[in-house]
Amino acid sequence: MRITNATLAATLAMASAAALAMPAEAQTKPKMEKCYGISLAGKNDCAAGPGTSCAGTSKTDYQGNAWKLVKAGTCTTIKTPKGNGSLKPKA
Repeated sequence: MRITNATLAATLAMASAAALAMPAEAQTKPKMEKCYGISLAGKNDCAAGPGTSCAGTSKTDYQGNAWKLVKAGTCTTIKTPKGNGSLKPKA
């Protein structure tokens, strides 16, 4: 029994040390949301409507149906030459 208890104690100690060694960002990631109309041409995060497949395929700056992931709650405060970011695709 002593070997089993010692092994268990060592395992728990190593697991605790590993959890404490992780950076805070890795432990709690901020919530993200899609923000439309803020990405530059070719810099969107994923599909931007018909004719595009995924990341980097938007055709124009601030394209209304192209999105980027941003920290939750910040999208509509992002200002661009074409207005603020939107939580829904822009026309």
